[in-house]
Parts: sequence; structure tokens; C-alpha cells
Amino acid sequence: MTDSPETRFRTSQLEENDGPPVNPTDNRTMGEIIAARFSRRGFLKGSLAVSAIAATVSPLALVAADEARATEASAFKFDELEAGIDDKHHVAPGYDADVLLRWGDPLFADSPEFDPVKQSAETQARQFGYNNDYVGYIPIDDSAEHGLLVVNHEYTNPHLMFPGIVKIVEKDGKKAAEVAPLSKGQVDVEMAAHGGTIVEIRKEAGKWQVVRDGKLNRRITSNTEMALSGPVAGHDRVKTNADPSGTKVIGTLNNCAGGITPWGTYVMAEENIHGYFSGELPEGHKETANYKRLGIPEGAYEWGAHYDRFNLAKEPNEPNRFGWIVEVDVNDPNSVPRKRTAMGRFKHEGAESIVAKDGRVVFYLGDDERFDYVYKFVTKGTFNPNDRAANMNLLDDGTLHVAKFAEDGSVEWLPIVFGQGPLTAENGFAGQADVLIETRRAADLLGATKMDRPEDIQPNAGNGKVYVMLTNNSKRKADQVDAANPRAGNAFGHIIEIVEDGGDFAATKGNWEVLLKCGDPSVADVGATFSTATTANGWFGMPDNCAVDSAGRLWVATDGQGPKATGRTDGLWAVDTEGAARATSKLFFRVPIGAEMCGPLFAPDDQTAFVAVQHPGDGGEDWEAFGRPSYYEDLSTRWPDFKPDMPVRPSVVAITKQGGGKIGV
Repeated sequence: MTDSPETRFRTSQLEENDGPPVNPTDNRTMGEIIAARFSRRGFLKGSLAVSAIAATVSPLALVAADEARATEASAFKFDELEAGIDDKHHVAPGYDADVLLRWGDPLFADSPEFDPVKQSAETQARQFGYNNDYVGYIPIDDSAEHGLLVVNHEYTNPHLMFPGIVKIVEKDGKKAAEVAPLSKGQVDVEMAAHGGTIVEIRKEAGKWQVVRDGKLNRRITSNTEMALSGPVAGHDRVKTNADPSGTKVIGTLNNCAGGITPWGTYVMAEENIHGYFSGELPEGHKETANYKRLGIPEGAYEWGAHYDRFNLAKEPNEPNRFGWIVEVDVNDPNSVPRKRTAMGRFKHEGAESIVAKDGRVVFYLGDDERFDYVYKFVTKGTFNPNDRAANMNLLDDGTLHVAKFAEDGSVEWLPIVFGQGPLTAENGFAGQADVLIETRRAADLLGATKMDRPEDIQPNAGNGKVYVMLTNNSKRKADQVDAANPRAGNAFGHIIEIVEDGGDFAATKGNWEVLLKCGDPSVADVGATFSTATTANGWFGMPDNCAVDSAGRLWVATDGQGPKATGRTDGLWAVDTEGAARATSKLFFRVPIGAEMCGPLFAPDDQTAFVAVQHPGDGGEDWEAFGRPSYYEDLSTRWPDFKPDMPVRPSVVAITKQGGGKIGV
């Protein structure tokens, strides 16, 4: 983001990441590799086969047969929702979508009721936070209807949070909305609205309810004390005036997606940390290049004006204490969250895990920036299903790898280990701590493949595959691709499917395919590859978060669709990955104008889908039907749940089948 604090609007992560690329290497891009691979083996084999068939069968007959096979073989049985744009939630016929939690909802017996005019740091710390992204569920007593919901609160939109800070100004003869600078009190509310929520929920008479007096309920914020653990703990590069030990960090920032470990802890992924820091490093400071590789400082937030730890001139090492995976023991509401530095430092999208054949635990990690990388972390120790305590420090010791994709469809996982290959003192690394603090530079030197914004990465225990969401890359140049490449200026993203060698998720080699190139398949220049059974409602762009349900089916949520990009809002799509229906997609749920679709999460019995609706109404002025230049008006006619002049509220929605039963069956 480049706007000044006085005029900037914090919008979707798509726009936040649409600045200058920060990867300076000439490592090959995924587009170049896909182009080479398909030109070498896929094009010849596929085109000759299609030509031979088409010589004897009409093209229309081929399409009809393909559609029939795909429809019959689909793993999803629901009536598709119609795509579109308005200010409401919509779900497929036969399902209910109930708001479970909204920004400001009380979480404790003594929590104050939400009042946007009277928000304070103290009240916000006892209420559900802002922009809910990752959603996880941890059963209580192995129940699919009683458990802990864990939710990340990624970032804040002050123009939607604080009534009265938006004013209408004239610019070039047009009306525009401008945001006033925030007060210290408003910054304090922002800080309390970040972090995460742990809350007990229970299903009663088919509907989910929040248990406000749940003994494990907890808010984690930007002011929660945390510990640095693993190889970086205590290193000179993470010591500050406030923490000369280099082991204690205050708070967590920009938690995007995350995960639940096999031993039932909650992991939060710190992503776009660059926006929180302002000020300038002293001239010649040793962290200058390190921070430049992460886009630090960006200064989108005004926190540095009120707190020294966000001002580089006063605390030059503070950014090294963010950009990690944070693990939280939900069984103890007084536990100290731990930043697990062995898992690397970058703009983490998520941390989904699976137990490998030998008992080691594998985490797949995306670095959400154009031209950055796909990672996985493999623990050194093995998971003990009978001793939770024995697993509690597994994340402090293991090997981080970065992916290198080859033209022949193979992928190699390169270990990011000090002393191996170029990761030596000659290249500025004194030890493993330096390698992990500068994970991006280490991956650069290893020659990792530059990707199109890696987001969620989900392993599928059912079929042994791994799905990589690549949201988009508007900066890819035409000279990096050819006719067989997904796209130059890739606006709609694609999905990569990985099969690890021998079905072993801990393997260091595997194979990959493009599952989908996204976008409108009716526009030839887009080059989308949905099956012919995918309807006009079923295609999507900008894949972001995803989930694999207990039946092994893939569900994809999007971020960035809207009036300008696609003519439809973001939502949740069911995507077939096997058989004749492979690459067929169906729309299941869609969000209001301006919102991003996050989550999703399926309850263990697949009878509930939890989804997170971020920043509804943000950018809504782009929709002509809103007919307003300001974010504030009497919203009661468009948002029945809201009072006049109340901000639009991010929410977690519980989707259930009317009359009960599994989702999508």
C-alpha cells in the first residue's frame, strides 16, 4: 500500500500485496516452468489424442459426453447457488447460513455489549476481534457438536470500524471518501482487535451457540505476552530495549490462515507484518536488506506514532520478532503462546499439518507474496497419539524445506539448513538462526521456484495429494510465458496438485500437476481449465483458503472477486478432484459485496461448514447499486441486522443442512 495514513483505506489482502515485488532473484517463475512442461510433454500428448478423437466424433458430441460423465461422477450433491452481487449472504438451496459470531460480540460472562461509538481497548479485549480469517475446531470430549472454535483476527479496517472518521471531499470534481488520522485510543482498539479468539461452542437443537462462560474462552491480542522458542530464541538479532533477553515478545500481528496440530493446539500464521512498522533504520544498519526483502517498513498503520516498538528508529530489531508461526495451548487459558522459529520467518499464509508414515508431522506453508515460495516443515520428533505432553515442543526441532518445481512434473523439497549448499558464512549466515530470520533470502539462494502468491496449502489424507492455492500475480510479464502457460498478468490464479513420492508427506521429492487455471472459461483469452460440466455460476477466480472435508473433497474460498474483477462476489466452491468430474466446480455459498471469503472449516462429522466473512462492505462504493460515496449511511435497509450508522461487521457463519445431514451429500 502506498497511500498516506491520512487517506489510506486498508482493503483486501489482494490489494495490500499489489505493490512492487520484493523478490530480486532471477529464480524461475512457476509460469515459465508450466509453460516449458506443457510444451514438452502435455501439449504433444494431449493435442494428438484430441485430434484423433475429433476426427471421428463431432466436437459438440464430445462436450455433451464430457458434461454427462462429469455430472454423474461428481462427489458433490447439492443444487448450485447462483453467482451474483448484493449485500447479503447466500447459500445453496436446502441449507441454512446462521451468523455465529460478529465483531464485538461478547465472549465472556462479564463482557460488555458491542457499541461501535464507545469501543475501547478494554472492551475490545473481552469481545470477538475484527477481520476473522482462519477458523479451526478442536472437539471437547471427541464431540462433533461441542468444542472450541479458534479464529484468527488478521487486520483492521478503521474506515469501517470507527464512525465519524470518514469525510467526503471533492477531488478533481468528484466526491471521494477520506479517512482522518487515528487517535491513540483508536489505535489501542485496533491492537486489541488483532490476534485470535478461542471460544467454546455447542450445537443445540441443530443450531450452534456460543458458550459465554466457557472456562477455556480466551482473547489473544497484539499485547499478549509470547515466548520466542527454537533456534532464534535469545539471538542478538531479536533483542530489543524492552527485551534484552531476546525471548519475550509482546503480541502477534496479521494472523491470516493457520491450523490445528494433531495434538490439539492452535497455530496462527503471521503474514503481512510489514504494514505495522514505520520510521527509518539508522544509516548502514545491518537489517536494511533483510527488511527490504519483506517490504518493511510500509507504515500503513499508525502504531509507530504511539508505541516505540513499531518505530524502526527506536527499536530496529523489533520486526525480526514477527513473521513466525505461533502455537497456542488451548487447554490452558493462561498458557504463554510460543513463536516457533524453526518453522521460518516470512509472510505466512497458513500452517496445515498431517502425520507422515513414520510418525513425523509435516506442515505445509505458503509465503503470500507474488514471486515467493512454497515451503514445508518436517518435525524431527514423531507424534505420540497417547501422550499430548510429549508433543508440545515438536515444532522447535525439524527441517524447513522450500519447493523447486521442474518442467518434467517433478518437485524437489530443498532443505533450508545452515552449512548446506549456499547457506554458509560466505553468504552472510553465521548459523541456523540467521538462516531462519532471513528465510526468504535463504530460499532465494537455493533457487526455489517463484510462485504466484502461495496461499492455503492443504494435504489430503484420503488420496495422499496436496493442494496449493495460488491466488494471482498481476505483475507477471508476457515475456515470461508462452501460449501454453497459464497467463501473463495472471489475474485469476490457479491450483497446483502435488503427489509426494510413495505417498509419504515427509518425502523430499514428488510430482505436480495443474489442477485448475481459474477465471471465466467462456472468455478464451483467460485460458481457464474448468471442466465443461462447470456452469456459468461454477467458475471462480482468486483461490485463497481451502479445506478438505473428512470425505477427502476439496472446497475452495476466494479473495478478490467483485464488480470490477469478475462481476460476482467471493464465495465457497466445491471442486471435484477425481475421475470424470475432475476440475468441475459448483458454487455453494457467497458473501456480501466487499467481503472476502475465509475459513472454511468442516466439523468432524461434516454436518457443519464454518466460514469467515471478512470486511463486508469494504470497497462497496464500487458497486453502483450502493449509490453512495461514503462508507456510512443508514444501512438498515441493506443490512437488516445493523442499526443506522453502525459499521458493517465481519462474522463467522455456521452452515448446516436443513433437517440435518452431511454438507454436500
